[in-house]
Amino acid sequence: MPGSPRGDIGTVCLGRPAQQQSMSRLDLEELAEIELQRDEEEAAALSIVRRPLVVPAAGQHPALSTNHPFYDVARHGILQVAGEDRFGRRVITFSCCRMPPSHELNHRRLLEYLKHTLDQYVDSDYTIVYFHYGLNSRNKPSLGWLQSTYKEFDRRYRKNLKALYVVHPTNFLKVLWTIFRPLISHKFGKKVIYFNYLSELREHLKYDQLLVPPEVLRYDEKLQDLHKGRSPPPAKTPPPRPPLPTQQFGVSLQYLKDKNQGELIPPVLRFTVKYLREKGLRTEGLFRRSASVHTIREIQRLYNQGKPVNFDDYGDIHIPAVILKTFLRELPQPLLTFRAYEQILGITSVESSLRVTRCRQILQSLPEHNYAVLSYLVGFLHEVSRESIFNKMNSSNLACVFGLSLIWPSQGVSSLSALVPLNLFTELLIEYYEKVFSTAEAAGSSAPAPLRQPSSPDPPQPGTESSDPATASGEAACRLLSCPREGVCASTIQHKPRKASEFCCQEKKKKQT
Repeated sequence: MPGSPRGDIGTVCLGRPAQQQSMSRLDLEELAEIELQRDEEEAAALSIVRRPLVVPAAGQHPALSTNHPFYDVARHGILQVAGEDRFGRRVITFSCCRMPPSHELNHRRLLEYLKHTLDQYVDSDYTIVYFHYGLNSRNKPSLGWLQSTYKEFDRRYRKNLKALYVVHPTNFLKVLWTIFRPLISHKFGKKVIYFNYLSELREHLKYDQLLVPPEVLRYDEKLQDLHKGRSPPPAKTPPPRPPLPTQQFGVSLQYLKDKNQGELIPPVLRFTVKYLREKGLRTEGLFRRSASVHTIREIQRLYNQGKPVNFDDYGDIHIPAVILKTFLRELPQPLLTFRAYEQILGITSVESSLRVTRCRQILQSLPEHNYAVLSYLVGFLHEVSRESIFNKMNSSNLACVFGLSLIWPSQGVSSLSALVPLNLFTELLIEYYEKVFSTAEAAGSSAPAPLRQPSSPDPPQPGTESSDPATASGEAACRLLSCPREGVCASTIQHKPRKASEFCCQEKKKKQT
């Protein structure tokens, strides 16, 4: 039906009440990356394998001359003019599965080719069919490119576009729509129509004239089988049951401890942190970049088989970063445990000055093993945030990345609105690491903190085996201790450097009384 995908959108303006907040662009961009990765994993689970794109040699393309002004882009077959719709309007298709990896395609040239093609038809009514299947982390254009593309298609292009049919939409598009909704006019949004299956196009187009890529046809058949209740064929390499003795991914912390002579820190976590600490602390965008799903699966296979992994062989510092996140996301139970989920969601209702203390209280209920691993991980993320002048990854940005990797509900998935407290809690852990994980109740206090009572792990779920530090603290405190700049997202506020002690007036007053 026409319109836009809607969702329950929360926010991450940390200094404002949760009900008044709006989710930041960084949150949404990270969520978009996660959803795109899920799209790839779901396609893999359906045994849909994208075959290598064979680019025709010069002179072999039946309808394309090497003299074409955009031959370098047109030869991939991303755009096709495909007959007419039921109203006699020209139809143009855009197929994501035809897009090669980003390093093989000049996206600026792709934009120029789009305009060159549309220029031939925009003076009359026309329709666009967008085949979403095939968009992945390797060929996805940047969000900046998408934004500039929309802006370059001015009223001349939008006026006579009568319909934009989106075939096989996913949650990635839902998040993308949320990001760009402020730019998109209501009138244009009404032209967007979503179809879950190719068969739904028949009512609107002359389907036999459409040039549908074979990959899209196979994907549609798999979806139809699922819809009819027929299970897809089993994966070619199902996970071993029971796990291999050397298994590292998808097994519990206890299993890893038992198989590693009682070592609390899992080997994958220890190796990736060590490598990133030595070679990646100042890498811009650390933990925000994606990597080839094929490469990540290959490294997982090596780890699970007990074989050595040398990240230097891959020449990409972002690969060990993705491996670390993947390890956390594939734990049978989240590192912060299912039991803590509801407690963490309540962090936004806690008075700002008491939130760090509340974080400490929540962590005291964790099993000792989880607490040790969490402390090791968050300590490293704190180090990363200390280098944010170089890597652009402060505690807020890191929280956007790791919030969904540390905690998720036992049933279903986290809603968009749940990102607010999850990311806030994660940011507090990273920003105030030394205070949250210290043994003293508060800085400067001689009274020891209450001893953490070890708790038993959550019961197994069905199907599982079970730069100045003071300045940085001051800026974070300004955001978290009831920031007065109502209506401005905390991540965009430029604070005047101040010492952390300047934000402790409330506590001093309490002590004086």
